[in-house]
Amino acid sequence: MKRVKDMVAAANETVDCLSAEEAMALHGQDGVTFVDLRDPRELQRDGMVPDAFHCPRGMLEFWIDPESPYAKDQFQTGNRFVFYCASGWRSALSAKVAQDMGLENVSHIVNGFGGWKKAGGAVGEKG
Repeated sequence: MKRVKDMVAAANETVDCLSAEEAMALHGQDGVTFVDLRDPRELQRDGMVPDAFHCPRGMLEFWIDPESPYAKDQFQTGNRFVFYCASGWRSALSAKVAQDMGLENVSHIVNGFGGWKKAGGAVGEKG
């Protein structure tokens, strides 16, 4: 059986990994879109990075693919994307999938939203 921790480690070897501090330096810049992959209940409970785009992990592939009936314009902008989840596992796998699908300039916060908050990153309300 392939283990999740091994899949995350392999993803982290091939995608751009950002510390919370590096991500904070990108926040608010033109052409940078933060993508929150967490479950809506996590957003309601903990808040989110201000102005982040919420994409539930289960919809990622469908929202990225421009030929999907569920495609979202946010993923067709050519922006740099900074993915994050709670601790960096879902975002590592998501960044790898996005990269495999041809989405360019994708990175993720290796220690997730928890690391973002711990580093003093801004937290806003859901949406």
